Amino acid sequence: DPYDFGRIAATNAISDVYAMGGKPIFALALLGVPMNNFPREAMARIVAGGHSVCDVAGIPIAGGHSIDSPEPFYGLVALGLIQPDRVKRNDQARAGDVLILGKGLGIGIMGAALKKGELKPKAYAQMLETATQLNTPGIALAELEGVHAMTDVTGFGLLGHLLEICRGSRLRGDIEFDRLPVLSAALHLAQQGYATGASERNWESCSRDVTLPHGMADWKQKLLCDPQTSGGLLVACGAESAGQVLSIFQEQGFKHAREIGRLAAGPVGVTVR
Repeated sequence: DPYDFGRIAATNAISDVYAMGGKPIFALALLGVPMNNFPREAMARIVAGGHSVCDVAGIPIAGGHSIDSPEPFYGLVALGLIQPDRVKRNDQARAGDVLILGKGLGIGIMGAALKKGELKPKAYAQMLETATQLNTPGIALAELEGVHAMTDVTGFGLLGHLLEICRGSRLRGDIEFDRLPVLSAALHLAQQGYATGASERNWESCSRDVTLPHGMADWKQKLLCDPQTSGGLLVACGAESAGQVLSIFQEQGFKHAREIGRLAAGPVGVTVR
């Protein structure tokens, strides 16, 4: 649906500001469509979807650019503000930190099923609900001294973005697969073999630094590398702050947020148990 397309794209773009603890202030829209054979109504609905998300975020779309493109695309340049000493980077985690993930995994898997026309309406609604949920907890999390590092889980999947934290902070991550929040429809589809091509590329790029349990099912590996569109925040915080971090997520409607593991001193990489 063009309107949903615009909403998801806008939510995904604004997430980069929240992921560093910033507060969005305005956005510029970027639109490309094949002008000779793209319905004007669809174009208008894409833009309207983006506007609706910016309204929820409390920011204006202050301008932008549109071009004639062989393939349709839409997105935002999102700008925000934050006090420099409160910026949350992805390379400042500490040994002993708890890892908390804000959203359920599986958006890429659900998108793969959608492209094949095999995503049921209830599953589509679940996908849309999470992909259009703004990562607003990032603003409150920036106020907590106990939050040491933060990023959003997007195209490189959970393993890829966790490895960015581990490599930047020179630490080793330890996560438990059974504690990962997974969208219920995505779990079912993953077990049926649905996956994206990007999940395999993500695995190739990170596998040398990842230790998986012996005999782990292939679908579990693909889920760990599943590219997320508008995925959740991944937070590294002191153990004493974990309860407060989870409360912030829960108070803002992030029902899938949970602790998934810890960081420790050791060889840089990730162990999955």
